[in-house]
Amino acid sequence: MRAPLTSFQSSAVEEATSIRRHLHSRPELKFEERETSDLVASFLVRHGYETRQGIAGTGVIGVLDTGRPGPTLCFRADMDALPIQEETGLSYASTVPGKMHACGHDGHTTSLLLAAAKLASESEQLGGRIKLLFQPAEEGGTGAARMIEEGALAGVDAIYGFHNRPGYRQGRVFAKAGPAMGGTSVYEVTIIGNGGHSSRPDLAVDPIFVGASLIHSMQSVVSRRLSPLESGVVSVTQFHGGNAHNIIPGRASMTINTRDASPETGAMIDRELNRLITSVCHAHGAEAELTRILRIPPVVNDDAETEFTVAVAVDVVGPDNAGYVHQLPTMGAEDFAFYLEKVPGCFFFVGNGEDSAYLHHPLYDFNDDILPVAAGMFAGIAHRRLGLGARSRDG
Repeated sequence: MRAPLTSFQSSAVEEATSIRRHLHSRPELKFEERETSDLVASFLVRHGYETRQGIAGTGVIGVLDTGRPGPTLCFRADMDALPIQEETGLSYASTVPGKMHACGHDGHTTSLLLAAAKLASESEQLGGRIKLLFQPAEEGGTGAARMIEEGALAGVDAIYGFHNRPGYRQGRVFAKAGPAMGGTSVYEVTIIGNGGHSSRPDLAVDPIFVGASLIHSMQSVVSRRLSPLESGVVSVTQFHGGNAHNIIPGRASMTINTRDASPETGAMIDRELNRLITSVCHAHGAEAELTRILRIPPVVNDDAETEFTVAVAVDVVGPDNAGYVHQLPTMGAEDFAFYLEKVPGCFFFVGNGEDSAYLHHPLYDFNDDILPVAAGMFAGIAHRRLGLGARSRDG
């Protein structure tokens, strides 16, 4: 089978770049993506997609049905920004104080729009159906889970998505079979002690002292309870207690963020944190309340779909710029994991440039030069799987 048709007209890339920069200048936080949703829906309707808005609040689904037999492929992009003040000084920098596209979701959305236009223009060469998911609230809102609850994966045979990767060569496409991104949990802990005057700590149960003991002890969960062949992280990201200089407070609170490379590691960390927090607090005469407020599982790619995706990448960017990685590329979490729990697929990466500022940084910007690379991957996957005469994942 011939290589996928993934070249783009310069006018299409210019339009996409303009869209991306417009989205960058108008960032919207999780479940607030109304302006973005309207832009996406208008674009899809203009290119002939059956379009629905309001999925999971502000999400958009576009469907292209060729009317010919074939599987249903799903492509996903995230739309939300972050509560970060931009410091790039770019001409298209955020115009919304305290909000910024610091993770490249503006580029993810635009890449899928660029691919959508191309696939619509080439639909006579395809069979089956293409379903596009433009998802809200990837950043801590588990928007993917809500999309699934509202039927976004109905009829889907395989799903694909990507994330840009600063620090990697511009346009390099790579993927990892199996665990490809970490899982994460967020816990809120309340330490209940007994307040008193700072001059008589013997009459109090100091929750700040107990919390300090907990912070030190928690590191043993990874260093002494987790196999050195596995990966995990436990971080205390907030610690609050007291409001006077001479009073021992009755309560203190902390927030814990954990990372894990497998569901089994995540379950172990959860179990050990509960045991350790309870026992340390009791040892000091305090009580503890531990609540897990967020859980995103690891991204686990299907082996066959990863092999297929890398084969497409070789067609799109050439063998010297495509391939596998065998170590976990990042312990960062991605709620694309929820889709992969339901249907097979692959979440791949596209290099944003070796000198690019890192994700969630006020100087970060998505590299517009990789728009046709990411869009080319979506188009290539569709042509390889849905092209008339296609026989298998690997052509």
